[in-house]
Amino acid sequence: GSSGLHEAWRLGLGEAVPLSAEHGEGMADLYEAIVATGVAGTEDPAERTEAEAIEPEEGFDPDAEAPPEDPEKPIRIAFVGRPNAGKSTLLNQILGDERFVTGPEAGITRDAVSVDWTWGGRRWRLVDTAGLRKRARVQEKLERASTRETIHAIQFADVVVLVMDPLDAFERQDVQIANLVLREGRGLVFAVTKWDTVDDPVAARRALERLLEERVPQAKGAPLAAVSGVTGKNIERMLDSCIKVHRDWSARVKTRDLNDWLAYVTQKHPPPAPEGKRIKPRYMAQIKTRPPTFVLMASRGNDMPETYKRY
Repeated sequence: GSSGLHEAWRLGLGEAVPLSAEHGEGMADLYEAIVATGVAGTEDPAERTEAEAIEPEEGFDPDAEAPPEDPEKPIRIAFVGRPNAGKSTLLNQILGDERFVTGPEAGITRDAVSVDWTWGGRRWRLVDTAGLRKRARVQEKLERASTRETIHAIQFADVVVLVMDPLDAFERQDVQIANLVLREGRGLVFAVTKWDTVDDPVAARRALERLLEERVPQAKGAPLAAVSGVTGKNIERMLDSCIKVHRDWSARVKTRDLNDWLAYVTQKHPPPAPEGKRIKPRYMAQIKTRPPTFVLMASRGNDMPETYKRY
């Protein structure tokens, strides 16, 4: 690698960025180098015209009847998490065979494995990943701290189950994975495994729900399943949650219903009036599903604070 860097220097074009596309290394450095040129990230979203801003996805009509769920089309589901969180044991229990290699050594599952399977009247396509390995050198960037299999699995999936150990659930890396899942627009289900080892399940669950609210507030509404890969406890409930999340992920809301709702919530909690000038939300439309994506037109919308957008 270093010989290529030296050759790049000789071209006189300045510092080169070493990267590996296959392993995802150096991507953050490349992005920073592009931003530093002043070309990327300079476009002001406010400069887009209203027509551009509400351009729906090609062929998408929010007021058409939502197509019925196709039970023949598999729900693509990925189980991700840090090494030794119990993903493979959980999948062994689900599939009822030893198709996934398990063992006490962290990170024993080396490759992504894809399996088709049927449960609850639905077809599923499962992907097991090699999990996240901590790299002490750089923990800042999830892209560097994760294996390419995990990122690929998240991008491949419709619904992602984030598997965590009850002893250290919602640690920084779990939060990073959850944020990546949300940023990629996938359905998210939290699964805390090894529940058969928990002494006080009621108190433990309360503590986990508190952690979810504190550390991943943007994932509010994502189901939290407490399961055991060893005994099979609550696995069916977890899969039911996955079906519900998938249904919500595919939802479409009629424009009229959206605007009735908009009028109600803005009346209930009016937007702020910075410098005495009222921000007026005027119109809302859905522009795509999977995930449901909406556009909100408002007078003085650029002044709308983040807190009100979250509301």
